[in-house]
Amino acid sequence: MLAQWLQDTFGFSAEFAGGAAWLIIQGGLILLLMVSLLLMLAYILLADRKIWAAVMLRRGPNVVGAWGLLQSFADFFKFVMKEPVIPAGANKVVFLLAPLITFILAMGAWAVVPFDEGWVIADINVGILYIFAISSLGVYGIIIGGWASNSKYPFLGSLRSAAQMVSYEVSIGFVIITVLLWTGTLNLTEIVRAQDAHGWNVATILFPMFIVFFISALAETNRPPFDLPEAESELVAGYQVEYSSTPYLLFMIGEYLNIVLMCTMTSILFLGGWLPPFEAEFLAWVPGVVWLVIKIWVVFFFFAMVKAIVPRYRYDQLMRLGWKVFLPLSLLWVVVVAGYLVATGRYPL
Repeated sequence: MLAQWLQDTFGFSAEFAGGAAWLIIQGGLILLLMVSLLLMLAYILLADRKIWAAVMLRRGPNVVGAWGLLQSFADFFKFVMKEPVIPAGANKVVFLLAPLITFILAMGAWAVVPFDEGWVIADINVGILYIFAISSLGVYGIIIGGWASNSKYPFLGSLRSAAQMVSYEVSIGFVIITVLLWTGTLNLTEIVRAQDAHGWNVATILFPMFIVFFISALAETNRPPFDLPEAESELVAGYQVEYSSTPYLLFMIGEYLNIVLMCTMTSILFLGGWLPPFEAEFLAWVPGVVWLVIKIWVVFFFFAMVKAIVPRYRYDQLMRLGWKVFLPLSLLWVVVVAGYLVATGRYPL
């Protein structure tokens, strides 16, 4: 319809009008997704602060707007209005490029995430590999930011972050392999459909991998108790210590986008994605995207509770957990899942 309107209004050829219509539609979907994510991010950040405050018997943000609902927007404008300060010895171009890389990669990973049946920008057959590749590239923004600051503290923080992210990406990769074996597909939409047919993956032999994935996601996104790269008591806030204003904001948005992405991937890989918790007629009218958002918030609640109640690990404990516990366990479970499928004759969809 849009292509026909472009032909009739502007006299475009059918081929050109079809391409232009596709670009307009995809651009609109991308813009809608970005705005929705940023709005959700604002309230995820507020919830993080509120949950932490409740555990510590404090009120949390409650001044800007009713119950503090506009606090995140006030913080946003505060960062945007400030003048960015660039260290005299920093490489200015690379210094400003690092947070932009982090933000773009964090936002680009959402292109293959299905929010409901057919609600996805790019429904590619290797969606998991795409997200794994994009999240792996995210470490470059952190390393570049730490190096370009020309200071030993952010540089040490960036190296710590790189080592931590690489360590836990290995176990996450093996967890993804177990899900691939169990469902027989790398397409995120098909993974959800497989859970519709056989039940949620968290209630199967993959339950230990659910635990490994959840904890590895905390380490991958530098969430407490694994926030060693930016531990104020050790490294003066880590790789972003020299950043201020909008560049700092882009780092923080990228970090929280990755946190929400991990919550979403946990929901899709193990908790049924947009599927309701059980089959019932009164649940049929609820859109699938609502169920997915609810699951994202539930997983994030546990992310926030871990931040509030679990003490920070030492760095040697962090690396030992990744390499000596999660890596052997996830590798073993690949063998267990493959053996179970062969022994029972249960072939993936």
